[in-house]
Amino acid sequence: MPIARSRSERFDDLVLDAVDRLRPQWGKQLAAVEFAVEDVPPLDELGDGPGRIGTDPIPFGRADAAAGADPASVVVYRRPLEARARDRDTLGALVHDTVVEQVATLLGLSPETVDPGYDDRR
Repeated sequence: MPIARSRSERFDDLVLDAVDRLRPQWGKQLAAVEFAVEDVPPLDELGDGPGRIGTDPIPFGRADAAAGADPASVVVYRRPLEARARDRDTLGALVHDTVVEQVATLLGLSPETVDPGYDDRR
């Protein structure tokens, strides 16, 4: 009998699936991008006070451009997405949208350009 996968392992699989769905069209641009999962955003990304950019006080992910020897990266935050999702299907859609949004940020494109179906799910 196979050992059950943990919740964090299943979440990692959702992120990998989202990236794999983008590879046919964006594989060359994503080849040097590292994808990672963190449980929660760092404290400096939280809050809704002055100087806070964006409308959500808790981000679902972040994109960091390449800098020096550090490659570009996309980080997806597991706990905020799990808290927002009502079921596994919703979680998968939220993870995919988050990956699309962060890849769009890295590439300087709109999410609709990265994934034409993005706007249909909104």
